[in-house]
Amino acid sequence: MARRQLNFRRRTNNRALAFIVILFILTLAIAPPVKHYFTQRAQINSLESQLAADNVALQKAREELLRWQDPEYIKSQARERLHFVLPGERQYIVVDGSTTPSQENATEIASALTDGQPWYARLIASISEAGNR
Repeated sequence: MARRQLNFRRRTNNRALAFIVILFILTLAIAPPVKHYFTQRAQINSLESQLAADNVALQKAREELLRWQDPEYIKSQARERLHFVLPGERQYIVVDGSTTPSQENATEIASALTDGQPWYARLIASISEAGNR
């Protein structure tokens, strides 16, 4: 009877070992296709999001094209970007009148020279003033 129990235990151990080996081999056989599946799913998701972004950009470009087909929009863009005016109109460009302290004292040396100085004296004064900054 002890021999029977020993044989039974060996058979169950052999069966368990065989089951584990088969399970291990199946895992090794299935792993690469599963990895490829998840890699491809990630690529598909990435491409779908890129496609959605491209569709949004395409829609914006179509809307921009429709705007540029309107003559009034073209006129407004020419006025805004290129400062064009229609015949008979006057254009005024308002410039900020405030100055910074560095702009006020920008030509201290050059403006201190008298008008009778030769041009090269003014040039040397300008160069030395630029070197002091």
